[in-house]
Amino acid sequence: MNGEMRRARLVDLLDEASKPVPGTDLAQACGVSRQVVVTDIALLRREGVDIVSTNRGYVLRHETVRPRRLFKVRHTDEQIPEELNAIVDLGGIVEDVIVNHRTYGRLSARLDIASRRDVRRYLEELAASNSAPLMNVTSGYHFHHVSADSEDILDEVALELGSLGFLVDRMPYEEDLA
Repeated sequence: MNGEMRRARLVDLLDEASKPVPGTDLAQACGVSRQVVVTDIALLRREGVDIVSTNRGYVLRHETVRPRRLFKVRHTDEQIPEELNAIVDLGGIVEDVIVNHRTYGRLSARLDIASRRDVRRYLEELAASNSAPLMNVTSGYHFHHVSADSEDILDEVALELGSLGFLVDRMPYEEDLA
């Protein structure tokens, strides 16, 4: 199979998947190396195919219009489970984590956390990596894009994060992060 056919096959595999597909699984399905898949994904993205990399694999994002809001929060490492579980328990999906560092600029990582199982998996992977959460480069201040089925759910998420003491106001220079 040539490159064009392989890339079409990758899109089909991702389109049919109900969860993220690891690069090694895609490579095996196409009979190529994982590095070839990485290159093909980059080419597909350049062509406008909306493929997202998560810590669990690749996802083909379908055009769905879900309400989405950017929250600025601050808490300790020990409070990460409380923050994430509060969001997913209300029906929110934590799409990413973003820090706005005065020296390094905007840094972000895709999360796609939609359930307590995803929270647990994320925390296990973070612990196994012996790495610190991204929020630590900005003294615990960070942002999350959260999507949900309705604006009402996002309002509930805002209230809950506020009641937990996690929600903080954006600085004037952070208004363009939305």
